Amino acid sequence: MEIPTAGGEERPARVLAVIPAWNEADRIAAIVTGARLHLPVLVVDDGSSDNTAAVAEAAGATVIRHAENRRKGAALQTGFAWALERGYDAVLTLDADGQHDPAEIPKFLEAWRAGRGDLIIGERDYSVMPWPRWWSTPLGARLFSLALGTRIPDNQSGYRLLTRRLLEQMRLTSTGFEMEVEIIAEAVRLGLPIGWVPIRTIYGIGKPSYFHPVKDTVRFLRMVWRTWRRRRAWQRKGVGSGRDHRPPSSR
Repeated sequence: MEIPTAGGEERPARVLAVIPAWNEADRIAAIVTGARLHLPVLVVDDGSSDNTAAVAEAAGATVIRHAENRRKGAALQTGFAWALERGYDAVLTLDADGQHDPAEIPKFLEAWRAGRGDLIIGERDYSVMPWPRWWSTPLGARLFSLALGTRIPDNQSGYRLLTRRLLEQMRLTSTGFEMEVEIIAEAVRLGLPIGWVPIRTIYGIGKPSYFHPVKDTVRFLRMVWRTWRRRRAWQRKGVGSGRDHRPPSSR
């Protein structure tokens, strides 16, 4: 993809892979190595107590360290700010624990080059998720879609590409897992298109989840409530869109 410059010329688009990581020393090397086949990599070590940062650097990533754990959303925001300051045109986010296959990065790049959105999200297959995620995850997506007034097939997938236009304009207030939901709401509020690409649904990676069922569910429901209230405010101001944000081929 070519980006026009101020002088009227064009240059290749610059995309950065941003990987938030917390105590992932056993897994981060493979993720960094796979991602670097396609993109430069920034790892945001979110206060790990193991040697995640050292392993990531040895695998070829640039690493930023948080002195203490500030949660996933804060780690992503650190990565976003770093990318914007250095002139990147887009960032691609993926998890450090192996649930996102770096070999699928080209799907996101191709979708962006095809003009399919300022936010490209990896859509998972709910039917192969373990219990209780096979029913709780689509239920959450349905609730969020109702609050947003827009069909969102997968609101919790963290494998996604965000353009500079979205990064510069969105206003985020959360710092945890729920921030990924808030990003979608911001894209809709701004009237920016959202695209989807199918990705592998990977579970059984041999590690405990950092998702806290009670706390994070409460945070998600609060986000759904805030989204519904914000949408009403957007509608009064004539902001946002109620269209189906899936690509035409998947509707």
